Amino acid sequence: MKRFLAWLFGALLLVPAFGVAAAEAPDALIRRISNEMLDKIKADKDLRTGDFAKLSALADSTVMPHVDFQRMTALAVGRNWRAATPEQQKRLMEEFRVLLLRTYSGALSAVKDQSIRMKPMRAAPEDAEVIVRSEVIQPGRDALQLDYRLRKVGDAWKIYDVNVLGVWLVETYRNQFAQEVSSKGIDGLIKSLSEKNQAPDQPNKS
Repeated sequence: MKRFLAWLFGALLLVPAFGVAAAEAPDALIRRISNEMLDKIKADKDLRTGDFAKLSALADSTVMPHVDFQRMTALAVGRNWRAATPEQQKRLMEEFRVLLLRTYSGALSAVKDQSIRMKPMRAAPEDAEVIVRSEVIQPGRDALQLDYRLRKVGDAWKIYDVNVLGVWLVETYRNQFAQEVSSKGIDGLIKSLSEKNQAPDQPNKS
């Protein structure tokens, strides 16, 4: 279970960027990229087994068109983000991205027979921020809640937070990061993230 939940966010970071329509609705975007990712991972052994180099290269070339990673990092760091210098903000974004990739890349092998079911989206046409709700259908098991927060940047919708089983990713990291900054400062948080990212990979556990 933990490995599959981890894959859900890992997949989010590797969304293909090809053929994105400027006027594509946010729920249509999530439906399309979710189905594309399921097909892509099932067909690629390297992605299923968590090849970090391949995941990282793919994320570098495809993530930014779909994920507002700067906002995601800023929200995770919280009020301390504005106190950080531009160089510290850059380092935080770099280390946070690597942390997420390391955390979730090993979970890709959990993808088997899952499918995505979208829920009706409640939003007005003029809304610039929305929540798209979906479920991951797993044969023989309960469906898993998987929601996304998106905001409109120009004509494109970008993801900046993910909710798995009622827990928003950004809020989870914000609490952890606030404790680090409180005791060690912003540089201490950067150092802590860097040390975690340089630690040897741990064996995958189901």
